[in-house]
Amino acid sequence: MPITKVQPFLQDDDLEKSWKSRLWAHRLELLIASCLIVVVILALGIGLGVGLSCVWKFRCGSSSQCIRSSAQCDGEVQCDNGEDELGCVRLSGKSSVLQVQKGGVWRTVCSEDWNNWLGVSACKQLGYSRYVESFFVSLTSIEQDLQHNLVSINLSQAQIIKLQNTTTLSKTQCSSGKVTTLKCLECGFRPQYNTRIVGGNISKPGQFPWQVSLHYSSEHLCGGSIISSHWILTAAHCVYGFADPSMWTVHVGLTEQPVNRAQSLAVEQIVYHARYRPKGLDYDIALMKLAMSLDFNGLVEPICLPNHGEDFAEGTMCWISGWGATEGDGETSVVLRSAMVPLLSTKTCNQPEVYHGYISSWMICAGYLEGGIDSCQGDSGGPLACEDSSIWKLVGATSWGIGCAMRNKPGVYTRITQSLSWIRKQMEVSTWQAVSCFRTCLFRKIRGYIHIAS
Repeated sequence: MPITKVQPFLQDDDLEKSWKSRLWAHRLELLIASCLIVVVILALGIGLGVGLSCVWKFRCGSSSQCIRSSAQCDGEVQCDNGEDELGCVRLSGKSSVLQVQKGGVWRTVCSEDWNNWLGVSACKQLGYSRYVESFFVSLTSIEQDLQHNLVSINLSQAQIIKLQNTTTLSKTQCSSGKVTTLKCLECGFRPQYNTRIVGGNISKPGQFPWQVSLHYSSEHLCGGSIISSHWILTAAHCVYGFADPSMWTVHVGLTEQPVNRAQSLAVEQIVYHARYRPKGLDYDIALMKLAMSLDFNGLVEPICLPNHGEDFAEGTMCWISGWGATEGDGETSVVLRSAMVPLLSTKTCNQPEVYHGYISSWMICAGYLEGGIDSCQGDSGGPLACEDSSIWKLVGATSWGIGCAMRNKPGVYTRITQSLSWIRKQMEVSTWQAVSCFRTCLFRKIRGYIHIAS
């Protein structure tokens, strides 16, 4: 029985229906593409000079408006909602190397002329409200694909602006021999967890301080992961059709249900991937923005997001956790339980006897092909966390599977590295709206008005 790991779950034939719908969607896309090609050929053939307006261009998602590809991330807003100036900054590789998109090319930032004001700006573009520090590492010590298309940034003004607005100089080599790496958040640590405690699958306080319990109408429905002081990452199927923020409460720092002394927070905003569909399996990711900032105290801590291009090899042992059922069709657990599972490659998971081609680039599998250990209903949206050089990173979010802990049916998780661009854009929009609102609110307050953002 194919299920998402939340109640209510899919019916017996939903996986087949989902796969057929995905095939049909692809057939429809192919048909549309074929028709468009025919139209172009006909237009050229009869000399009308009519082509497709968005060929080799950037399409604004909220409209049919198209702009030049080179206009994306050029510092000037051209799409109605400004999306052409979103996602222009990213962190790449294991060292968190800073890259800026300029002229349609991702460029690694050299260390010369770098300053803390630029660090603040970069962190805001990544969706963080704070900046921790910058580091400079040798150009030759980073991944090969990051050692080309270099750029230096010059900004003498002490102001917060987007990096693509600054003066940049393309380079073949960094004159300093070093590139910029960035830290916007202290994350991935477990300061209150006693690592001497071993054995058993009942989680201890502080063992998974990023784990949250998402309550809908005062009942646990899904899990989630703290990724910043204001943002919780979970699965789209948890919130689809239940997107009224006032009905949700986020509980942090707890290991047992029901919630007694745990910190509880209201939800301000819920956003899920626009391409997610309730009968589908792809794009199963959502974010919740908290109405108030979290207080990190050792028992409540954020987990790090991976960087662009990071790879987590098959066989890497990672942890899953949640209050889900301990067996298929069972009741959710009162205590937070956890288990260690190995990552599986897409090739392994797409074998005929496993998921025979259902696993897309947006998914990652983890578990044992012989069964026995798995996530289950009630674990949806919770973390698949892997430790990398003593830093914990969020590799997946619990999504779906066939049954629970069945042979050749490991758990399937939303692949976070594939979701990074979407995650960053949602966080960036919110962060810059807050900055804009702060300036507007301050100005209006000075004039004697009080402005409250809706």
